[in-house]
Amino acid sequence: MDEQQFVAVFRNHLQDISRYLARRVEKDRVEDLASDIFEIAWKKRSQCPSGFELPWLYRIAGYVLANDRRKAKNRFPHLPLLDHDQAAASAEDIALDGSEVAIAFRQLSDSDRQILTLYTFEDLSVSELAIALGVSANTASQKLKRARQRLADKLSEILSENT
Repeated sequence: MDEQQFVAVFRNHLQDISRYLARRVEKDRVEDLASDIFEIAWKKRSQCPSGFELPWLYRIAGYVLANDRRKAKNRFPHLPLLDHDQAAASAEDIALDGSEVAIAFRQLSDSDRQILTLYTFEDLSVSELAIALGVSANTASQKLKRARQRLADKLSEILSENT
């Protein structure tokens, strides 16, 4: 990917990445983290799969977010507000607020929540999920199927408890 192509990718996907970040961190962190993501993307642009730039950027974003959270916890271990679950409402929290689905969703593992969120809220296809997760398309499909089943099982448990 040359400089002109990278600029086009940046322009096409900056809003998507910013929205993704805004659902996961405080608003004042979005610009800095987006900058970090695109800096890494620039350095690794030769590794970007053609036609799958956005899922590739989501993959980088996942690493950047994890590093940012780890650094925040190390710098301020006494401040529980920096815990990502309390910092900013995520897309899934907003959409599912107060429902049995939200309760079931919160009971899933981080990896199950990640794949369901990328699929549902970021609207990634299985092929795009594979790139975002760094796995094969078959593995992404299986992970998605299992995550959906675990969500359905949790939801079924919750609904049966409430009746």
